[in-house]
Order: sequence, then C-alpha cells, then structure tokens
Amino acid sequence: MTQFLIRRFIRHPNDPQDPATRTAYGNLASGVGMACNLLLCLGKLLAGTLFGSIAIMADALNNLSDASSNVVSLIGFRLAAKAPDAEHPYGHARYEYLAGLVVSVTILGIGFSLLKESVVKVFHPTPVAFSWLSVGVLAASILVKLWMSGFNRTIGRTIGSETLMATAADSRNDVLTTGAVLISTVVCSLTGWARLDGIMGVAVAAFILWSGWGLVMDTLSPLLGESPSPELVEHIEQTVMGYPGVLGMHDLMVHDYGPGHQFASLHIEFPAETDPLKAHDVIDNIENDFIKRDGLQVTIHYDPIVTTDAAVGVLRTRLMEKARQLDPCLSIHDLRIVPGDTHTNVLFDLEFPAGYTGNKDEMLAAMCQFVHEQDPKYSCVVKVEQSYASAAHEK
Repeated sequence: MTQFLIRRFIRHPNDPQDPATRTAYGNLASGVGMACNLLLCLGKLLAGTLFGSIAIMADALNNLSDASSNVVSLIGFRLAAKAPDAEHPYGHARYEYLAGLVVSVTILGIGFSLLKESVVKVFHPTPVAFSWLSVGVLAASILVKLWMSGFNRTIGRTIGSETLMATAADSRNDVLTTGAVLISTVVCSLTGWARLDGIMGVAVAAFILWSGWGLVMDTLSPLLGESPSPELVEHIEQTVMGYPGVLGMHDLMVHDYGPGHQFASLHIEFPAETDPLKAHDVIDNIENDFIKRDGLQVTIHYDPIVTTDAAVGVLRTRLMEKARQLDPCLSIHDLRIVPGDTHTNVLFDLEFPAGYTGNKDEMLAAMCQFVHEQDPKYSCVVKVEQSYASAAHEK
C-alpha cells in the first residue's frame, strides 16, 4: 500500500532531495495521516459514547490530536517549501520545526484534559457496557496504527524528516495505548471492575503527556541550535581529509535552518609552501562537492601550516600530546613561533568542547607552563576557543 501511494501521488519519487518532491512526500504523509486519524476518532467516539467508556473516549481524543498534528504538519511542509526572500535569505524550512512544536504543545494540552477526566472516573466509576463493536473498533485501530507507523517511517527515512519519524513513533505508541484500552474493555466486562476503565484512562493520558513532552524537547533542540550529529561531523571530516594536500581541519560550525537547509564553515590546514592558487582550487572543489553530494553549503577558511621548521613541528607534536594527557577532549591548532630579541612568542588556539565542565583556567595554566618548560624564552599566547561540533565526536 505504501509504495502504491508513493507511485500514485509522488511525481519524482526517486529524487527525495528535490524541494518539490520533499514537499509532495510531506503532503502525502500528512494527508493520509489526517484521513486515518479522523476515521479512527469518529469510530472510537461512537463506541465510547454508546458504551460509556472513558478509556475509549480518551483514545478517540488522542486520535483527534493526531489528526490536528497532521494538519499542522501539512501547513508546516507547505510553508517550509517557500523560496528564500530578502527577509529570510536562508529559506523558511524551520517552519517544519515550528509545526512540530505546535503539535507537541497541543498534545500536552489534550493529555492534561484527559488526565483530569480520567481521575474523576477513577474516584466516581460508572459501569462500562461491553460490545463486540467497541472491541472491533479498537482492534481495527491497532492494525491501522501499525500500518501508519511503517508508512510514516518509510517516508521519514526517504526524505530525512525528523517530524515524520516522530509521527511514526507516535503511531507505534498509539498501538500500545489502544491495546491497553482494549484490555480494559475486556477485563471490565469479565470482572465488573468499572474503576479499571478510569485507571486505563489515566495511563493513556500519562502516556500522551510523556510522548508530548518528548516531542517538545525534540522540536525545540534544533530551534535552539543543537550541535551537529557525530555522524555528520565524522562525514565532513573524512570527506575533507580525503583531498590531496589537506593536513587537518578545525573550527567546524554547522548551522541548521531546517531540513535540507544546513550551512557549514570550517578551517582547512595546508602546508605553508603550497601554491595558494592550488590550495584555493582544492577548497573550491571541496565546497562544490559538498553541495552536489550532500546539499550542504560549506564555507572554508585556508590556514597555512609551517612544515619545514623542525622546531615548530616538534613543539606542535608535544603540545598535542600534552593536551590529550590533560583531557582527551582538548585540541590545539594554528601554532606559530615568532622569535624576538628578548623572548619568543608561541601562539596557538586551545579548543574546548561545548559544555566543558572542567577547569578551563587550570588547563590553560598547565599548557602555558608546559610551553615554558620547553624553553625559558618561550612566552605563551593562547586563544581559547569553543568547539561547535558535537562534543561526542571530540577526540
């Protein structure tokens, strides 16, 4: 069914990175989700009203919240597809994140409302009438939600959409909550313990609240400027280091303006004796290849590294080893030695990972002391920097 819908409604399904194709995928997933959730909501509302089950009513409202989420997602995909303009030169793709945030807050609101109603039902239980109709509706809901989970996961992976991956997880969670409601309905009919219906309603509401809070955090993180994933950092590093003449890279920054709209900047080290025109040509090739292969716009700064001065090479090796001894998360770059009449300046950048919890002043003092121990004439001039790459990737 999933592949049939993709072939039927997506004009160029094999080009998911194309903005128009991505939007078409998003519209399809949102439309299908909206239709399925509305049908499930209506069926459960009917069964819950006829047989007085607060748990089934709670599950129906959960489906209604999912349908409203699909509407917001649909609007988010449409707005995110808008082309860049003078006021927003980086595009509008963050609308997809904002849509996810609205959905998450809506889920939290519905969860609190359901929790209140279910608690009342726990303390003031009313009999639940058993019906094969309600059992059939709930069983059908489980099957539909299982399919929707796989459907959204397939499309989410195809276009790299965290919003749809979250929707897939939400559908999977709905299978668990609906299963709990089904158990409640059957057990209540067999035992006559009406209070169980309210307890199951509380459990469903609590699960909705827990899922909603998780979605809030997932959608807030990229809006607040989360660090790039270790996989992306490693991919960028391996790609850059694969080009001829590159000695190293540092100062990587990745800015996320929405799915498919990422920008990166970094510094690349070349031997100082390299022809600047050749180095510039390599940089151009790297930037162009990132755009073609990954859709990632990269801006690269050229750093010449002295490789013919033995003293610089030896000191660089010693400083890197000392930094690793002090803390494996530390790194140094841009080392220079500038001789003078009375002293020799040793200049370098000392980089700490974001969120570093150690004593930076202590680390800095230890590095400067180590430099002075190499030669009493050495005067340490250090620029302290923060790494904007994923802390988990620091070596």
